[in-house]
Formats: sequence, structure tokens, C-alpha cells
Amino acid sequence: AGSTLRIGGDMVIGERMTGCVGCVGVSEYITPRKNVKEGDVILLTEGAGGGTIATTAIYYGMHEVVEETLNIDFLIACEEIFKAGLVKGIHSMSDVTNGGIRGDAEEIARVSGKSLVFDYERCGSVVNPKVLKMLEELEIDFMGVSIDSLMVVCPEDTAEDEKSVVRKAGIKIEEVGWVEAGEGAYVIEDGTKKPLKPRFRESAYTPIKKVVGEETPKDFEEMMRKIDEAVAKAVEKKEMVIK
Repeated sequence: AGSTLRIGGDMVIGERMTGCVGCVGVSEYITPRKNVKEGDVILLTEGAGGGTIATTAIYYGMHEVVEETLNIDFLIACEEIFKAGLVKGIHSMSDVTNGGIRGDAEEIARVSGKSLVFDYERCGSVVNPKVLKMLEELEIDFMGVSIDSLMVVCPEDTAEDEKSVVRKAGIKIEEVGWVEAGEGAYVIEDGTKKPLKPRFRESAYTPIKKVVGEETPKDFEEMMRKIDEAVAKAVEKKEMVIK
């Protein structure tokens, strides 16, 4: 199932809802993040974002950018891969959403026990040009925000087939990195390899979020302690109810 998200987020005035997406069925092939292998290459389709980018554009009065988000390229790319029978050659497929490439790279590296390396310039090349221009003007890190790209991690010898079917559907897809032995995620920028870490929060994409910031708060340890305390109380309550 997908993650539980706030529906509406910053655009909601009044009550918020939460929800998630799940599916039940039988599949011949699955492509979980933990399946990436050393030597794999990382492919990304062009992303124009969804709700996050639309919200940013509305907040800052860049309404022409909203139109760029109104597409189903992600679904079309998936469908073409399915129709071509190429899923069995893919180790991992996922969408670049909350936390952006930073968050996804860290999670994939953690669950797979491998190291992911991204090329900064190539990653930027698969962000919709109008969206990227807006993010750069507003000083929002495109690596840390939801761009709704399809991320495919597969062996190098199957990558050309994956790219070919997606491109035939008129969707841009590029090789942006690779998987190697090691731990953690990295990005190569200006010829220098450096750690690619998720920030405490997703890139601040509205004025309110910019005020709150992206850095780890000073009272983080205290916050963690309170969460642990709340968990312990919840367990205690559950056991009491069961008894």
C-alpha cells in the first residue's frame, strides 16, 4: 500500500483528511526497493510534479506551471513497460514523491544494503523545464521535493529496452545513476562525490514551510523521547484493554 498522506496539504483551509492507496491481487513479478543489485543503473522519467508543484505554483502566482503537472506520463510509462513484458527485467520501480530523490535514495540504500550514486546534472535534466525554472527561481532544491518521476533500477543490459519503450510513448527517460557496493546514497556534483542525505523535512516549497525550515530542530532528541514515551503508553493502554 502507499503511504498515508495529508489530502490537500497546504491548500486546505479548514479540515484535513488523510488517506492511502492499496491494492490486492496476484502478480508474477514484484519490484520492491530492496531488490536493487550492485551494477544496476538508475533510470528516471521526466517529472513535472503533482500536488506539491501545483501548490508551489499557485502560492507564488506562477499559474502556467500548474498546467505542466496535469499529465499522466507516470502511468503511461508504467503501462508501456508492462505491455512490453519488461517488468521481469526490473529490480525496483518506484515513484519520486515526498522527500524527493533525496528521501528515496536514502531509503532504497538502507533497505537494499547497497550504495546509490546519482549524477546531479542528469537528474536535473529530467525535471520538466518550466518546473525546474520555477524551483530554481524560488531556491527550492529539486532533489528534495516530489517531482512524480518513475524511478526504474535495472541491470545495465536491460536498460536500453526500458528506455526505448518509454521514449516511443513520447516520454523522456534518462540514466541518472548507478548502484554499487557500500552504504548510503551519494550525488556527483561539479565532479565531486558527496553524501545525498534527506533533510529533516521535504524541501520548503511554500512561504509557510520556508519559515519553518528544513533543518533538524534543536529539540529533536526531546521530540524523540516524547514519541518513545507515547509509544510505551499506547502499548500499555492496548494491553490493559486486552486484559
